[in-house]
Parts: sequence; C-alpha cells; structure tokens
Amino acid sequence: GLSYKAVIFEESGVLLPAPHRTATDWEARSCIPAGTIQQAALSGGENSLSLQYSRGELTAVEFLQELGQQCFEIANVRVPVHSFLWHLIQNEMRKQLPIMAEAAQCIRAEGLKTALLSHNLCLGDAERSLPLDQQHFDVMVESHQEGMPRPSPGIYKLCMEHLGVQPQESILLDSSSHNLKAAAQLGMKTVKVDDPEAALKELETHLGFPLQGFVPYTRSVRPGMEIPKDRLQKYLEDVLGAHPTAPLELRQFDHGEPTRSYSVKFGARLLVLKKEEEPPDGPSGLSVPREYRILKALAEAGVPVPPVLALCEDRSILGTPFCLLEHCAGHIPRAVSLPAVPPRRRRAWYGAMAQTLARIHSLELGAAKLQDLREHGNYIQQQVETWTKQYRAVETHVIPAMERLIQWLPLHFPESQKTTLVHGDFRMDHLVFHPDRPEVLAVLGWKFATLGDPMCDLANNCMSFFLPALFGARRGLRKCDLEHLGIPTAEEYSQMYCGHMGVELPENWNFYLAFVFFRLAVMLQGRHRGSLAGRPAPGDSSPKDAEFVAELAWDFAIKEGFRVFEKLPPTKLLARHCSTWAG
Repeated sequence: GLSYKAVIFEESGVLLPAPHRTATDWEARSCIPAGTIQQAALSGGENSLSLQYSRGELTAVEFLQELGQQCFEIANVRVPVHSFLWHLIQNEMRKQLPIMAEAAQCIRAEGLKTALLSHNLCLGDAERSLPLDQQHFDVMVESHQEGMPRPSPGIYKLCMEHLGVQPQESILLDSSSHNLKAAAQLGMKTVKVDDPEAALKELETHLGFPLQGFVPYTRSVRPGMEIPKDRLQKYLEDVLGAHPTAPLELRQFDHGEPTRSYSVKFGARLLVLKKEEEPPDGPSGLSVPREYRILKALAEAGVPVPPVLALCEDRSILGTPFCLLEHCAGHIPRAVSLPAVPPRRRRAWYGAMAQTLARIHSLELGAAKLQDLREHGNYIQQQVETWTKQYRAVETHVIPAMERLIQWLPLHFPESQKTTLVHGDFRMDHLVFHPDRPEVLAVLGWKFATLGDPMCDLANNCMSFFLPALFGARRGLRKCDLEHLGIPTAEEYSQMYCGHMGVELPENWNFYLAFVFFRLAVMLQGRHRGSLAGRPAPGDSSPKDAEFVAELAWDFAIKEGFRVFEKLPPTKLLARHCSTWAG
C-alpha cells in the first residue's frame, strides 16, 4: 500500500561493480596470486580499504594508491591496479551499468524521481570514470564534496531534501550493509545489491512495474489498458511471418491522447500499435482505421510519417480495431524551448518544422488520393459548432470568456478559405526529429486530419508563443527571451511558413488564434471534467487552466474586433450590432 516517489542509486557497488568481486579472472590473466586484491581490499575490518572507499573516505585515486601498496605487501609483487580498474570499467561495468541505467529510465518514465549518490569516482586526470548520462537522474549528490562520508545519515537526508521526498517515500540501492542500516534507521526502504539482476527483481516488487525493456517516451501499461499478449503474438506471427523466441514486450506511449498507443518489441523489431478506444455507445466514429488510411496515403505521397504495416479490424483479436506501424527512432521535443538543442541551432529546428507544415499543406490532394476526406460545408463553421457542442457536454461551471467566444466566433468566420490537407493538431511534440540535425523524420498524431483551412494548423502551431513557460497543461514561450534562446518570434516563425507557401498572413489572423485557443480551452475543460468523474488521464488540468486559455482566446478576439471596427465606414458604425465589435 506504500507509494514510493524516489529511488536513490549508490554509485559504487550498484552502478559500478564492487572492485574485489571482479578480481578473480583478472588476477589469473595477469599472473597475480589468486585472492590478492580481495584480501587487500577487505582486510582491516571496519577500516578496510573497501569500506573506507564505500563510505566516501577515500577517493578513487587514494583507493588505488592504498590498494596497490597493500597488494605489494601481500604478494610481494607490484600489482598494476590502474590496469585492474580499467578492466573493471571496460568489461564488468558494461554488464552492470546498462541494466541499472535502464532501470533508472523506467523509474523516471513512471513519474518517480531518481538520485545518484556518489563519492567522486575520478581517475588521476580528474575525468569521471563512470560515463553516466546525467539525464537519467534528477539529483546527483557527491558525499565527498558535501563532507558527509557514508554511512552518515546526513547524506541521505540531504539527498531526500533535494528530491523533495520523505524517508518512507524513498528506496535506496546499495551494496554496503553499513550504509543500508543507516538508511533504514531513517525510515527508508532498502535493497541490497549483491547480484544486480536479483536486486532489480526485488525493486520491481516494491515499485509494481517492470524495470527493463525501456523505450523512449513510454511507460509501463496503465491499469485497465492491458491487451492480451498471446493473441497479439499469434497475430504478429501470422502477419509478419516471424516466430521470435523472446517473449513479446509491451509498453505504452505517454502522449496523454485518448487513442491507446503501445510500443511492441517483437523479436528484434520495435513496432507501434495504435488501438481504438472502447466505444461507449457503439462503434461509431472509429479513428484508427481512418488514421491508418491517411498515413498510408501520406507515406505513398512522400510525407514524413511512420511506415504503416497492417490494419486489423477483426474485433476478436484485441476487442477493437488497431493498426501497426514501424517505430521511428529519433528525438521528440517535449519542451518548445528545445533545451537539448544548442541555442545556435534552435532556429534551424523551427525552420524545419515550418517547412514540414508547408509541405503538408502543399500536397496535391488528387495525387495523394485524399479527396474523400473533404467534408461538406464550411470547415471553420463545422469546427466551431463541433467544439461548442463538446464544450457544452463537459461544462462544469460558467466561464464568461467562453460564453463571449461562443457568440463572437460565428460572427467572424473568414469569407474565403483555402482548402488543403490539415493535420488538425500540428505542434512540435508531434514531430520526430533526427537526433543530430534539424530534419523532421516523421509527423505523428494524425487523429484530427481532414481537408480544411491551413491557417488553423499554423495558428495551432503558434500557440506555444503565447502560453507561459510554467503553464501546467502545455508549456510555452510567453515572456521568454527568445533572442537569448535562439528561437524565432511568433511573427518570424509565421513568416518562415508563409515564405515556403508563397503566401501572406491573412488580415484576420487574430481570428484563427482566437479559434485555436478556444478549442484548447474546450480540451482542457474536458480533461478537468474527466478527472472529476474519476477518469484521470495524463495531463489532467485544473478549471483555472481552461479559464486562462479562454481569456487568451478572448484577447485575440478583441484585437480582431478592433481591426474590423477600424475598417468600417463611419456611416455604417451605428448600423452594426455591438456584438460584432470587441465587446
């Protein structure tokens, strides 16, 4: 019944194997008397080199110097301990570090925090001997630097303070019984690491989710969203003509979208499975078969999308229709500020995004066989009516700005609209970028794709420029120093797109921004209503989120209203209904 919030990894003995345990093979190959290193490391009881090193009382350099001297006294032969450490790092760590690093990734994917507790493992040239990606850890604490050698309880208290958790919410992995005892006395859960794989199995039982098979941007399958592996395995064997011996591995993508998306490891292949939601009132409005056919047409037309493999509409297999795609590896930016990209290159990434959107809007519909996506009537009118109806269905309280927008939007529909393929939810975190260069490898999230006004896509893409950086639902760039970040302004980005399309922004651009923020407010209100009804989903929002976004939408409506007002001839001003203006 405990709910853990953080896991702390000790560096020595957990991420890096304990030195004396890996010495036997090396001694035999190096013609060193068997047991020399173990005796040198463990002799001395509480003052043994191993325990001094484990407690952070010795740096790696000091440990090696003392170990070499002890080995010489025991074996009467000079022992090249630096060579031994190199063997330890190059061979033994390759076995242990990957599984522990993967466990840390799996833990963070579930929303828990991780910490690395180190005592400054450095070689003589001050280079860290542990090639860890620090992004695997939320907190890194150096006991030597803090002046708190373990098993001092202070180092664990400091670590938990940095993590923002209580002792009963924390788990410590360590190979030292002395360290584990000190942590347990504080109320922390402890796992002793003698055998890494056995220790991770024990950790899995405490956490309640697997710690292997990590795939970027995924988490373990949420309760209630499991799918029968045996039936899926048989289907994949039949469709792909392969019979791998390894068990099928499933994880769930953490997009926060209604459609269930899973990563499927099938032998050596990594696939994506998109499954239809269980329809509450019958099988109407199926989105997965439609999205599959759109992706297939787009792939054939040369648009960067994940390669499609198969569509299954047989409900006897997984209960609802599903489709299979090839997994497209790359970088999906979760933050529009692009913190993982050097500032000098960020503008190029935005340029690649604008070029990709223009490429979608320039697609020849006839050649791509997408004419049947056309809906009868005015696209924007249908969108406003649909989202207004959706808002009324999820309304929990009166939001004045939403009431004003519901009246205002139908009075300001654009008179002329260009019709192209529209993505429907084009934004940066729906793009897979090449990890090393500003190139879009695939566009994801085609659930709302249809034929309509391309300016709606561009406006949707520009929303991040007007949302605050700390906005919980969808973080943006408002009040950020864009020049310092190396990111174009909203106007510059819009011009990038217009330059590729050979068009200019429409006069009524503010209408499009008002509409897309109105639509986002409806989505946020829907998430809030779902959480009240006991259906929590990733990205749940508070009622304040919808209210804030609705006010943003109304700000753009005011700007558009003043533009219309200023263009009216004086003789017609009194003839216009006041609701046509900004209010």
